Amino acid sequence: MWVKICGITNEEDALLSVALGADAVGFVFAPSPRQVTASTARDIVRRLPPEIMTVGVFRDQDARFLSSTVLEAGLQAVQLHGHETPAMAASINPRPRVLIVAAAAGTPAVERAVDFDADAILLDAVDPGGGAVFDWDLVEGIDRRRRIILAGGLDPDNVATAIGRVRPWGVDVSTGVEASPGRKDPRKLRSFIRRALDADTSAGAGDRPGSARGEEDGRPDDGPFDCEYDT
Repeated sequence: MWVKICGITNEEDALLSVALGADAVGFVFAPSPRQVTASTARDIVRRLPPEIMTVGVFRDQDARFLSSTVLEAGLQAVQLHGHETPAMAASINPRPRVLIVAAAAGTPAVERAVDFDADAILLDAVDPGGGAVFDWDLVEGIDRRRRIILAGGLDPDNVATAIGRVRPWGVDVSTGVEASPGRKDPRKLRSFIRRALDADTSAGAGDRPGSARGEEDGRPDDGPFDCEYDT
C-alpha cells in the first residue's frame, strides 16, 4: 500500500512521516491553511531521502507557476486538484516525473481525469481538503487499469475499512492526522500508517488493483511509480 501524507508545512512532520513508513509527502501550493512557499518546500525536500516522493499540490494555477515551483522546490511529482485540462498538464515544462490527477468521486471529473496521461487518479470528496468521507460505492465501475489513490476524510479509525472496501493502490491523508491545520499529530500519524500497511498485508498484495500507465496487459502492478529518482 502506497501511503502519502499531504499538507506538510514543516520539516518535523515530513521527517516523522518518512520515519513511520510513508512513501510520499505532499506540499500544498494552492490557497489553503496548509499552503507553503516553494522555498519552504525546498528546505524540507533537501532533508528527505531520495526515494521519498515529493508532491506539489496545485489547484487552478497556470503552467508557468507550476513549472517554476517544481523547479525551485525540487519536486518529483505534480498533483492537479482543480479544473486543469490535459493540454495544460502537457504544457508543464519540464514534465514532472509523476503526474497525479485528482477528481471528486461520483462526478464527471472522474471520466475527464482518464483523459490525462497521468500515473494515478486520486479520488476525493466534492470538497477536497475538507476532511469529509464520500460514499465509497462511487468507486465501483472506475477503470482499474489506472492506479487509484483514495483520499477524502481518511483517518486512523477508517483507513483499514476503506482499504478493504475500495481496494485502492494507495491512500492519501491530510486533515485526518492533524493536531491543528498544518501540524500533524504524531500518534494519529503513526496509527494511520500502521493500519494502512496492516490492512494491505492482511488482504494480500496480489489482490490489489491499480497499475501504471502503459500496462499493455491490463494487469495490476504493485510496484512503485515508474520514475527514476535522483540519488
